[in-house]
Amino acid sequence: MAERPEDLNLPLSVVTRIVKDALPDGVNVSKDARAALAKAASVFVLYTTSCANNFAMKGKRKTVTGADIISAMEEMELQSFVDALSGNLAQFRTKKDAIRAKKHGGAGDAASAGDADPDSAGDADAVSASDAEAVSAGDAEAVSAGDAEMKDDGEVDLGDDETN
Repeated sequence: MAERPEDLNLPLSVVTRIVKDALPDGVNVSKDARAALAKAASVFVLYTTSCANNFAMKGKRKTVTGADIISAMEEMELQSFVDALSGNLAQFRTKKDAIRAKKHGGAGDAASAGDADPDSAGDADAVSASDAEAVSAGDAEAVSAGDAEMKDDGEVDLGDDETN
């Protein structure tokens, strides 16, 4: 876990970049507003991660999956995010499988490459179709806290030495 509570905050520069990209040109945001947004985003990420971790623990796993994140969003009654996250997760996995198939000689098809990963098969059933933009490798820095880290397959490793 983090040594200090401040270590769990999202970097202000990342939040500033996201805010600037979301707003039209010429709109300025005060330093206090950016700090408040950064704190709110940090709390949201930590709460979502905590809820998703509860789903992983119920499944007797130590790895948070995309399906756990989506289940957490449903539990938090954020249904408007679920559809977008599900679609983005499916798109992320399709791209990942295509890259994996290409890397392994291109002889196998992308669907069989995805079947080789037992966790992804279960996620596909639970997801039904996140990144997801929110769970992409670019956002792994935002999700990472302490010993947790994002794996290549979109899962978050909680840093425990035991296997799933």
